[in-house]
Amino acid sequence: MTLPGDLGLGHPETDPKTRARRSARDNEPGETPNLEKTVDRAKKEKVVEELGQIFESSGVVVVAHYEGMTVAQMQDLRAEMRSVGGSVRVAKNKLAKIALQGQPGESMGALLKGMTVFAYSEDPVAAAKVTDAYAKKNDKFVILGGAMGNAALDPAGVKAVASMPSREELIAQIVSMIGSPAASLASAIGAPAANIAGILKAIEEKAA
Repeated sequence: MTLPGDLGLGHPETDPKTRARRSARDNEPGETPNLEKTVDRAKKEKVVEELGQIFESSGVVVVAHYEGMTVAQMQDLRAEMRSVGGSVRVAKNKLAKIALQGQPGESMGALLKGMTVFAYSEDPVAAAKVTDAYAKKNDKFVILGGAMGNAALDPAGVKAVASMPSREELIAQIVSMIGSPAASLASAIGAPAANIAGILKAIEEKAA
């Protein structure tokens, strides 16, 4: 009986040419690499979608550098944000810029350089208050700016927003002065009279 090796063909499992062809075939783009790319793309798309919802629904978003902060310090910041109904999100700048396209706070894209973090809240003041206070006690946390709806905020703007009464504080002020004329209320809280109707509606909803 003549074996393949006797004809100079080599064993199919050990022949160099056979191994080379098999290696080339295995390295060709196939199901596994394509699946990995698909999964990676799906994850990125999900992140972009989540960030887009954050930018669209938040009353205020603050952008800050956090390089040098410890895990414990970041956890403290997250806890403080949660206590006011806000959140903290770290995301790749490239994905965040994509999510910002067409959003009211699109101007924040210019701030996304280096290690950046987003602090945001539905309350238009809460996130600014927490981040402003946190930056005073941690010099590793540096506020770059942010956005309140269509209004772009620089660091001074974030500080100005932080000095405003929160929604809860504003409602409490109005409740304590509920018998005053709208003009007096507006003067007392520093808000346009046109906003009083909306605030009173919020009070009614809260009471309900």
